[in-house]
Amino acid sequence: MNWVPVLVLVFSFLFPLVIAHAEEKIVIGTVEDVILLPWGLKLPARIDTGAAKSSLDAQELTIRDNMAEFRLPQKHGGLQLRLPIIEWRHIRTPDGRQRRPIVELEFCIGSKRIRNKVNLTDRSLVKYPLILGRNFLKDHFIVDVKRSRTARPNCPDVPKQ
Repeated sequence: MNWVPVLVLVFSFLFPLVIAHAEEKIVIGTVEDVILLPWGLKLPARIDTGAAKSSLDAQELTIRDNMAEFRLPQKHGGLQLRLPIIEWRHIRTPDGRQRRPIVELEFCIGSKRIRNKVNLTDRSLVKYPLILGRNFLKDHFIVDVKRSRTARPNCPDVPKQ
C-alpha cells in the first residue's frame, strides 16, 4: 500500500488545527502595557519567563477579614484596592521564601482579556509594578525577547488608553 496519499490526507486535516492553535497565541516582548480591569488603569508589565508566578506592587498592604487592602504606586495612579484573598503561597525570592497573599485580577494585553492569580508584595524598589510570570503566559503568548511593547491593549469593551 502506498502511504503517501494517506499521509497527505491526514496532514491536510491536522495542519489547519496546528496553524489555528498557533494563531491564538500573541507575540509579546519583554515589556508590555496592560490594562487592569475593571478599573481601566494602564500599567507597564515586565514579562518574566523565569518567574513562575505573577506579582503586583501592593504598597501599604494590610490584611483584614481575608481581604487585601493596598495602594498601587502613585506614579501609576495610586488607586486604592480591596480584594478578596483566594489563597496564600510561599514564593521564592532572592532573599529566600516569603508567604504572600494571592488575589485574582483581570488584565487586557493585546486583544486578550485574562483572569489570573497574582501575588501581592511591595515592589517599590524595582522598575515595573507588575511581573507577568509563566502562570499568566502559558497557553496565551509567545515571548520574543528582542521586542518590547508589541501588543498594545486592544480588548473589546475596554476604553482605549
